[in-house]
Amino acid sequence: MIPHRRPLPSRQDVLNAIDTITAETGRAQSVLALATRLRVANTTFRRNYPDICDELPRPPGTPRSSSAADAFSRLKADNDRLRRTNRDLTEQLDLAVAAIQRLSIDKDRLRTALNDAVRHPPARQPKR
Repeated sequence: MIPHRRPLPSRQDVLNAIDTITAETGRAQSVLALATRLRVANTTFRRNYPDICDELPRPPGTPRSSSAADAFSRLKADNDRLRRTNRDLTEQLDLAVAAIQRLSIDKDRLRTALNDAVRHPPARQPKR
């Protein structure tokens, strides 16, 4: 069984709904509010009435130029922070490498001293 589909409202019905909503609320509504009022899915409304959607006011937001500038300044700040962190981590890594090298040298000296002590034990002193 094929579900019954309601026909889409005519262009004139859509324009009348816009006028009605504007008269009731005193301001133009969003595309979603208009689609809901006409009992049409938002995407269906946008697909079938793109010219009307373009005429309706967009929701207020930050201007693109300032948001782009803000995004750029945030990106620069993040890059600066990451560079500082990277420099600090590189310094810590260099210190860790030097400490490991020093410990390796000390280990070799201690192992050599231990082997020499085992091979050549010190002479016993006579008891008095």
